[in-house]
Amino acid sequence: MQDLTGLLAQHGLLLVFANVLLTQAGMPLPAVPILVVAGALAAQGEFTYTALLLTAIAAALLGDIPWYFAGRRYGHRVLRTLCRIAIEPDSCVKQTESIFERWGAPALLVAKYIPGFATVAPPLAGAMRLGFRPFLLFSTAGALLWVAAPVVLGAVFHDEVEWALQGLADLGSGALLVIGGVFAFYAGIKAVERYLFLRMLRTVRVSVAELRELMQGTTPPLVVDVRSATVRRLDPRHIPGAVPVNLEDAAAALPDVPPDRDVVVYCS
Repeated sequence: MQDLTGLLAQHGLLLVFANVLLTQAGMPLPAVPILVVAGALAAQGEFTYTALLLTAIAAALLGDIPWYFAGRRYGHRVLRTLCRIAIEPDSCVKQTESIFERWGAPALLVAKYIPGFATVAPPLAGAMRLGFRPFLLFSTAGALLWVAAPVVLGAVFHDEVEWALQGLADLGSGALLVIGGVFAFYAGIKAVERYLFLRMLRTVRVSVAELRELMQGTTPPLVVDVRSATVRRLDPRHIPGAVPVNLEDAAAALPDVPPDRDVVVYCS
């Protein structure tokens, strides 16, 4: 088997590009470990820091820009799709859009450090009609901040990283099994979390037909719209009679609901 360290040194930039691109496209891949190893290899002179940073930033932008234009063209539909297919149960649009509402374009500087927000931020920026130039500026700066931290970490601790790589190289073909096992374990955990989350939703979900029947009853339920102000602007459609409420202020906004009355909550 080809020496593992030599393989990483020879194809390191290609691996960095592919890993970062797939991560930013929404795949459940951990990009930080690859960037740490790449930083260690750069410290050993296998390639330059400039080449490494430019490669990773270019991959991040290539992953973000299509999502931006998809959000700009399709708006809330892209966000709903992301919420459905996201492998992280906590990456639903509802839990990340408030960050963008509060900080606007500068939120892109830290988007990649926040689970779920990294994938949702580009289409959300497009859907909110953020101009392409500020999007590109803040996305580039955010990608640089995100890439630089693990690269510097790998450069500082390059001896320890080299020792770990040598240990994997000594394993021979078993190293690939170890690495593949780690990635599979990570993806498996996220898949199980998503399955449990969706199963929980199925136990409490009310279908459209069931809600219509309840609304026609003698004591209709209170329907609460907890979508953010941003999503309500992007998609003004709503269930007739629904009360718009910020989730954080729900208790204060609905103080007079009888304890025996059903409450139906819907979001994006």
